[in-house]
Amino acid sequence: MADTCAAIVTALSATSKPVPVYIPAMSEPATPAPRTRYGRTPHGRRKVRSALALAAMELFAAQGFEATTVDQIAEAAGVGRRTFFRYFRSKEDVVFPGHDERLAEVVERLDAADPAADPMAVLGRTAEVVLEMYLAEPEVSLKRSELTREVPSLRDKEITSIDRYQRVFARYLRDRFSGQPGGDLRAAVVAAAVVAAHNHVLRQWLKSGGALDAMQMLRDALQQVAGAMSGQWGEVPAAEAGENVVVGVVRTAAPAGVVLKHLEEALRDLC
Repeated sequence: MADTCAAIVTALSATSKPVPVYIPAMSEPATPAPRTRYGRTPHGRRKVRSALALAAMELFAAQGFEATTVDQIAEAAGVGRRTFFRYFRSKEDVVFPGHDERLAEVVERLDAADPAADPMAVLGRTAEVVLEMYLAEPEVSLKRSELTREVPSLRDKEITSIDRYQRVFARYLRDRFSGQPGGDLRAAVVAAAVVAAHNHVLRQWLKSGGALDAMQMLRDALQQVAGAMSGQWGEVPAAEAGENVVVGVVRTAAPAGVVLKHLEEALRDLC
């Protein structure tokens, strides 16, 4: 009997096919690709700031400044709301990216300037640094120019920004002209003249659509300012007793050269 059972088991083992067993492979969890964190480097922060500014300008142009929200700007730039507020306090600030950073750089440059250097040369190089901020991002600068013409609050903010640069320039010059006759007045006038030259060049560059060589234009303009300011600054002598001093201010459309010619002729007749 035992022999018969063994024979049956042997026969079944020989004729039966093995049943394959499939064990599903355990797939490894997908590792998400690391996100690029542009904001970790100075270059990366400028890139994010520029992207936000450009996205904002395009949205402002398309749907208006008031109708555009911070969330829309962040989404258009491909970043989150929190990232936006790491760079800007409000959507008004996004119109002027980098101004606070550049103003700090200007202050640092002037504080570190050689006390023996020509103050006009120092101020000229510093004005170039400010202009470079606009030239480095021409698309943003051109769109901002269009926007500030349409939105009064932004125009006021731009004027305030310009005034900050002028006050920094004047403070530097007051230190350089300290102790000189009329030093405070000279500092205020020169600072205003340098800023006016910078703004004039910037406006011409913007009107050209960014085609002009603004940096060379600024250097030429500052040379004219330096030439105009190279005279002696001192106390204005008081009029002697018995002299009549008359100052007239007349609004005219005549060119400056014509007005100057008439003044020279009038003074010649008086002398």
